[in-house]
Amino acid sequence: MAWTKEIPANPVVAVAGATGAVGREFLEVLHDLDFPASEVRALASSRSAGKKLPFKGCGQVPAGDLIVEEMTPASFEGVDIALFSAGAGVSKEMREAVVAAGAIMIDNSSAFRMDDDVPLVVPEVNAEDIKLHKGVIANPNCTTAIMLVAVAPLHRAKGLRRIVAATY
Repeated sequence: MAWTKEIPANPVVAVAGATGAVGREFLEVLHDLDFPASEVRALASSRSAGKKLPFKGCGQVPAGDLIVEEMTPASFEGVDIALFSAGAGVSKEMREAVVAAGAIMIDNSSAFRMDDDVPLVVPEVNAEDIKLHKGVIANPNCTTAIMLVAVAPLHRAKGLRRIVAATY
């Protein structure tokens, strides 16, 4: 089944795992791109609920503190895009709620990277695969994503068959 919901010009964005290092970086990138969000929700565990996160603003969202909300299945009602970096277990647990709410989950964990029904996307390499999603889009780990930006053109030109990479 193809995804049919259109993303509005000014989407509501939820950042799941907002208090972690990647979640905070998501907030920075939303600002740096001046992403046209109408609302940004900071979601995290119950331990973080009520904390304030500084946010520089983007789109229609002014600069100021975001109050962290506890992430529950109901958190995704009215959300258009859910950026996830809360761990594979949380992503798997929340997938159904996100998709049922009509949001698109963009997952930074390992939860769906090997799932045949979830496109694994590096925008600089295979952005067109975003169209294949059924509510969830995965991205590879950071090392793989960076490497593929350089390696994909080499593969297309010469058909690379194998890469051995080590990270520390």
